[in-house]
Amino acid sequence: MDNLKLLPGKPIPQGATAEAGGVNFSVFTRNGTSVILEFFEHDEDSTPCCSFRLDPRIHRTGDIWHVFVQNLKPGSLYLYRVDGPFRPNEGLRFNPNKYLLDPYAKEITPTSIFSSHEKSSQNGISVDVDLNYNTVISAAGFPKCVVVDDTDFDWEGDRPLNYPLRYSVLYEAHVKGLTMHHSSGKKHPGTYRGVIESIPYLKELGITSLELLPINEFDENENTRVNPRTGERLKNYWGYSTIAFFAPKATFSSDLSRGGPTREFKEMVRELHKAGIEIILDIVFNHTAEGNERGLTFSFKGWDNPIYYMLEDNKRYYRNYSGCGNTVNCNHPVVRTLIIDCLRYWVTEMHVDGFRFDLGSILGRDQKGRILENPPMLERIAEDPILRHTKIIAEAWDAGGAYQVGWFPGGRWAEWNDRFRDDMRSFWRGDKGSVLNFATRVTGSSDLYLRDGRKPFHSINFITSHDGFTLNDLVSYNGKHNDENGESNRDGSDHNISFNYGFEGSTVNPKIEAIRNRQIKNMFVSLLVSLGTPMLLMGDEIRRTQGGNNNAYCQDNEISWMNWTFRRKNEGLFRFVRLLIRFRKDHPAFLRPEFLTGRAESSHSSPDISWFNERGETPDWSNPGPFIAYRLFGSHASVRTDQDSADFFIMFNSSTKDITVRLCPPPKGTRWFRAVDTSYDSPLDILEDGSEDVLFDQKKYVILARSSVVLISRNV
Repeated sequence: MDNLKLLPGKPIPQGATAEAGGVNFSVFTRNGTSVILEFFEHDEDSTPCCSFRLDPRIHRTGDIWHVFVQNLKPGSLYLYRVDGPFRPNEGLRFNPNKYLLDPYAKEITPTSIFSSHEKSSQNGISVDVDLNYNTVISAAGFPKCVVVDDTDFDWEGDRPLNYPLRYSVLYEAHVKGLTMHHSSGKKHPGTYRGVIESIPYLKELGITSLELLPINEFDENENTRVNPRTGERLKNYWGYSTIAFFAPKATFSSDLSRGGPTREFKEMVRELHKAGIEIILDIVFNHTAEGNERGLTFSFKGWDNPIYYMLEDNKRYYRNYSGCGNTVNCNHPVVRTLIIDCLRYWVTEMHVDGFRFDLGSILGRDQKGRILENPPMLERIAEDPILRHTKIIAEAWDAGGAYQVGWFPGGRWAEWNDRFRDDMRSFWRGDKGSVLNFATRVTGSSDLYLRDGRKPFHSINFITSHDGFTLNDLVSYNGKHNDENGESNRDGSDHNISFNYGFEGSTVNPKIEAIRNRQIKNMFVSLLVSLGTPMLLMGDEIRRTQGGNNNAYCQDNEISWMNWTFRRKNEGLFRFVRLLIRFRKDHPAFLRPEFLTGRAESSHSSPDISWFNERGETPDWSNPGPFIAYRLFGSHASVRTDQDSADFFIMFNSSTKDITVRLCPPPKGTRWFRAVDTSYDSPLDILEDGSEDVLFDQKKYVILARSSVVLISRNV
């Protein structure tokens, strides 16, 4: 550090940028009066090895403070301190005695913020703890920012894959949970390299896109609750509490050297792309881990609190539309720039293919928390030229009461469709009057997406996700069992639309197990033949269970991790899902870019879809029963290809009785063949392409209770 020399530097790009001869540092603060940049030799150092107070006459352009540190190398550790007014009642919380992370930091050392010197103030008894002015300067136990060289990686020509949504099959997973269980047999369990080791499994399953729960740096130690059964401290396992938006989580890396987590993340992306698998990040711009007025100060609060966060009229307090204590002020121009810079970084430097925006409705609120009709942040993301082919998926609601499924503004956004989730569950549970909604979801949710010009693939269809029951638990529990979360089973949703079929939890009763297995297959069929973009939850294809816990956010243990022994136990189900995914991808009828109309394209063609009851008649939609069938014309001109001209007759029976169904005639010169019947055991429940069974009786079919059937037309 003795030969470092300070030059004026430049205001853009923000963050720490390694260049020839040194590193350029650039940060924003409007109301701060002094910025101190300090460097450290070791992760655990409490004091810096050198410190530089920036001269505003030389190192400030507008609200950006910048400096070029000549001879500094990548891998260097740094933090900031910022002086300014400390007037919490006015929203100003500057304190030069608090260390701050760089909001643009590309890597953070693997140290817990919540084990640092600030923890006592977070848990202070006084409600006025936030009015106390910290006078102790120490970086002991506090993570440091790492200077990263973005050019120090061989991408081998890799670029984002950017598959069109309608050809995609998403798989939601947790980096650690995918391989951490001892049964995974991976050399690097719980890491980005563990994901690389799992590529053969993902490729065999057939998914196109891996959607990861948050990997932006977070601190799993922020949870102070304990498991009442074991006495062990619970964690923030899911990671929906960001510390640094540009930094991949260091403890998900097997390489903890400086720059190692960034390199290992890039290796994961590159190897996934080689295997033809996209990567989508679940990203959390709606709040941060700093919490409310009683929370910690380690970043935005100390840089410019009233700009980065939505504050109440009494600016001491925080508006809370996230349910997590604070709300990021997403539509302030400065914050909009940070968000766009962040998304561009992950796309251009880290090669990711898309993002799922947690509590996305918050990005559509103004600085007072009001829902905007044309939110500039959402429109900017949708129209950004660098992100033009990047998937953008909204969780179209927030904890402040906004619900925008089907109405999410901003243009080309796709949405998590929770209406699909609930209507599928209701139908297969046998709820009366659920057939009409079920039919609407199967055909792409035109009631939600047609009116504003969006397409069926803008509906991200799912039946389970990280938030709620696994698919196994959906058919095994009538209620949630979250006792081990330490909240007396009060947490988690009570609206599960689940059913246990006679026994709460796991059972060896063969009849109950047979029903559960069939219902799981039914829901997979419903998901994968529906128009829209399907998303599967990690482990559902092998009946992963969380023991009835529908809110396992704090369970960094075998409750949440994928138990790979279930692969052997449920090999038949894995085969079923694998072949069903292939079936979907092989037949363009299920990948239509436009909504079905029920009309013929010309006088010489047939309607693209026709609906039937068990008697072969048009259903009475005012009083439908528990059975529905439809004929899908795959040979319709809008989807005709050289590879596929098959038509389909698809039947769903959610009743507890077998039904004899009158079939409509297959196309001239063809016969109906059975491709799928969930009432059969493996391997007869789904037949591979070219091996389908021709029906002996082309006019009738007996569909058993709680079953799905897919017939395909083939030339005789």
